[in-house]
Amino acid sequence: MLADYHVHTDYSDDSTYPMEDVVTDAIERGLDEVCFTDHVDYGVKRDWDDPLGVEYHAGGPGEPERIAFANVDYPRYVAQIAELQARYEGRIRIKLGLEFGMQVHTIPQYEKLFSSYPFDFIILSIHEVGDKELWTQDFQRGLTQQEYNERYYEAMLELVRTYHDYSVLGHLDLITRYDLAGVYPFKKVRPIIEEILRAVIADGKGIEVNTSSHRYGLSDSTPSEDILRLYHELGGEVITIGSDSHAPEHLGAYLAEAQDQLRSLGYRYTCTFEGMKPTFVRL
Repeated sequence: MLADYHVHTDYSDDSTYPMEDVVTDAIERGLDEVCFTDHVDYGVKRDWDDPLGVEYHAGGPGEPERIAFANVDYPRYVAQIAELQARYEGRIRIKLGLEFGMQVHTIPQYEKLFSSYPFDFIILSIHEVGDKELWTQDFQRGLTQQEYNERYYEAMLELVRTYHDYSVLGHLDLITRYDLAGVYPFKKVRPIIEEILRAVIADGKGIEVNTSSHRYGLSDSTPSEDILRLYHELGGEVITIGSDSHAPEHLGAYLAEAQDQLRSLGYRYTCTFEGMKPTFVRL
């Protein structure tokens, strides 16, 4: 079974991929299931209907000239997913999710959003710390490699101890993707990562394998094999696979390879979700 559980569309400010095109492309590529997980990043982005307005940024190659730096238009998003579920019933399973780019001080906003719609699946990610983004280097700037790695994982630990309405931790070691100093030694952050994983397991939550590591040219998987091995050793069982797709060439990429990797590490199942509850699917 091939299920892509990390998919972005033009409801995310960093994608121009129409939602229905995702569905038809997924069917053509033989996917059994997709879960839409467009971006919500309170603290650095306003909602699409914010009375103060939203900010805009210039688009890159192949993008519109002007892109709204805003969160998902939730009512339209949920309505379109419901429409596509009905239209493509029997051809592919489509699930309603979001990716929460969360910080502790934004939890109340996410609690309100989560209670407003019947989500199947929520990715809990850290894209920023202290309202400073990782991908721009704003968070890392002025800190040593040790400081920004430790602060990133400390923020994650505080979140998983505080917030519980999520399904999996997204790209757990995302900081590695944006670490200009190279890969920080796993042994130095292993103790805090173990604390994070123990909290996740105790809460009945999981982690994802994010196959975007291939297109970013990383030397290891995301999360690393060390983290995947540790999660398995600790008894972690809830795990999803997602491409983190933002464009047609990303959709469904390397899902089978990720399945092979998990088998080699001793995993027997991956998960799909409905109504925030996991279903275990044999690898």
